[in-house]
Amino acid sequence: MNDNYSYSQKPPKRNIPWLLLLGLVIMGSVLGTLLYTNFFQTDIEGKDPAARQEIAGLQSTITALTGEIDKLKTNTGTVNITYSNVESEITKVVDTVGPAVVTVTANIPTTSTYFWFQTNYNSTSMGSGVIISEEGYILTNNHVVDGATELSVELADGTIYPAKLISTDEFTDLAVLKAEGTMPAVAKLGESNNLKSGETVVAIGSPLGNFKNTVTVGVVSATGRFLQNDQGYQMENLIQTDAAINQGNSGGPLVNLAGEVVGINVMIVRGSSTTSTYAEGLGFAIPSDTARLIADQIIANGSFSRPYLGIQWADITPRMARNYGFPVDYGVYVLDVVNGGPAKNGGIRQNDIIVKIGDYEITDESAFYNCLFKYSPGETVAITVIRNGKEQALDVLLGGETAAAGL
Repeated sequence: MNDNYSYSQKPPKRNIPWLLLLGLVIMGSVLGTLLYTNFFQTDIEGKDPAARQEIAGLQSTITALTGEIDKLKTNTGTVNITYSNVESEITKVVDTVGPAVVTVTANIPTTSTYFWFQTNYNSTSMGSGVIISEEGYILTNNHVVDGATELSVELADGTIYPAKLISTDEFTDLAVLKAEGTMPAVAKLGESNNLKSGETVVAIGSPLGNFKNTVTVGVVSATGRFLQNDQGYQMENLIQTDAAINQGNSGGPLVNLAGEVVGINVMIVRGSSTTSTYAEGLGFAIPSDTARLIADQIIANGSFSRPYLGIQWADITPRMARNYGFPVDYGVYVLDVVNGGPAKNGGIRQNDIIVKIGDYEITDESAFYNCLFKYSPGETVAITVIRNGKEQALDVLLGGETAAAGL
């Protein structure tokens, strides 16, 4: 964010009157002395050369003080301090990034059953997206396009282009689309790791799918937030913001005042399922550093490859550990091992407890997926398991395909 602002401000003048008063007092004292000398002791100069010298010194002091006071009077005008006005910067950001924001419409086949009648129809999912290349590649959320058979994007000027899905990464909830046509603008992906709490950010998107290219403004409330998605993957390093985000904003950009996309808006939290507390201003965005990594690989290779271990598993929590007497509060309990999979070939067995993958320990803030996804398909990783109460490290060659049996 550019912290340089532009405004004109007059400097404080409180010291000027005091300086003037001080100068007048000194001048009055000196003048009094001179008058006294001239009218009451007219012969002092002739009788006392030292007095003459002292009077000359006082006259020099008066001259110097008069000059300083004149300077202060001259400098009491307006002092211009250049810095960018926040409102002006936001307007520039919207002018720059706004044309690159699109509304995504996905037609999704849906089946509903009422008693014994079954009805098939297309439901519509609407979200937002942002153009990231002149070739028409667009970043959005996976949940916006998941299951869609037909996609289109609407530009800020109302132009509608058909689009196709290139690939997705469900664990970070990101998807890359490609639209055919002339792109009005391309948004720049910034460096999200430079974000600090309190920075001004702008969210642009289509809340409820109807209010296209809506602009909301807030701050970065925090960085490094962790939230679990529906697939059990704990999304890490999310950006929290109080910029208003609603359904339909999903996939739209979160932008800093430099006009760079620093996040892809992904979800809001309205409250807790265990309490009746209702919350406002809890929006979250995927960091642009993560989005860039995934988008670049999808655009280059047509997909984003996650490492595959080949197990069915269950998360160990402190409560589960107490109930079942597990030796650790956090980890992964291996329910089954896929025949011929990386875990089986590496020596992992049913009922093992995985506590560490490579250098990353499974904790409350670093879930199994997060640790596993630090590595790439084809890498050999030391996986630490607890078996019969003893820890041991097993070298496992990670695969690169997603299997229905689990990760």
